[in-house]
Amino acid sequence: MKKLSFLFILLIFISTSCNNNKEKEYTSISGKALGTFYNITCFDENNRKLQAKIDSVLDRFNMSLSAYNPNSIISKVNQNIDTEMDDYFKNVFYAAKYFYEITDGAFDISASPLFSAWGFGFGNKEKITSELIDSLKLFTGMEKITLLDGKIIKSDPRVNINANALAKGYAVDVVADFLLSQKIENFLIEIGGEIVVKGKNQNSEKWKIGIDKPCDGNFNAGETLIKIIELTDRAIATSGNYRQFYTDNGKKYAHTIDPITGYPVQHSLLSATVIAADCMSADAVATSLMVMGIEKAKNFLDMHPEYQAYLIYEENDEYREYSNITDN
Repeated sequence: MKKLSFLFILLIFISTSCNNNKEKEYTSISGKALGTFYNITCFDENNRKLQAKIDSVLDRFNMSLSAYNPNSIISKVNQNIDTEMDDYFKNVFYAAKYFYEITDGAFDISASPLFSAWGFGFGNKEKITSELIDSLKLFTGMEKITLLDGKIIKSDPRVNINANALAKGYAVDVVADFLLSQKIENFLIEIGGEIVVKGKNQNSEKWKIGIDKPCDGNFNAGETLIKIIELTDRAIATSGNYRQFYTDNGKKYAHTIDPITGYPVQHSLLSATVIAADCMSADAVATSLMVMGIEKAKNFLDMHPEYQAYLIYEENDEYREYSNITDN
């Protein structure tokens, strides 16, 4: 008997109570994007109706990078349909190449067939054998796909990519750029748990971001928090295994697949929260750390001080934490 749990929002923003004498009235905007939901809290002194414009920005983004849309650029790439690349796709592709290189393959958007085989992608779960995994690994790896003169070139037509591990973060960056272009400088944007904060909240304080306790059964975001981080002018993203997994014959299979081995990770790291200058980077690095495990994650952070992280892992049946977060 399988038990399947889905990953909803790992990070939520904590709204501070309103002061009776507050000077600014913040606006809340929400909608759908990239197969999930977005939430925005911002101060717009001109009190404009921005949702239609935000939805338009996200609609264009979806047409580029949404794997849920069969007519998007990324879907056409996977179907080997000749199509023109836009800047959204190019930026994500080059970023994916970069993170593939600096993580020694721990981050790999071409591992999509492996995720599907294990039941975490768009296809049906397959009967896993070592032969199947070895066959899928023949056409995974970012060295097998390139972008040259605006065209995608694959070494094997079966190469398939899924950019969800950084596309949501990039979408947050895109919306943040839009708000800044509208002279809005105090906001929180969240898409599927990936967050960018700018300026201050309605009480002229840093934004407060809650991190959920990474325990099985904690399905309601914000219900059981393990830490609150105060943040401004930064991006933050969390990746974890405690909401998206299944059990089969008594064994737990987490949704984090190691692209190098082709198998779900088996280590003590439960949750990785990453703070970075942009949300695409925070998103990609959080995913990568979950693949690496606690010791490799620490080594990576030592080598890349531009990323701050709060890691939760299990040791002797107790929660442990590691953090290199400084004042933000």
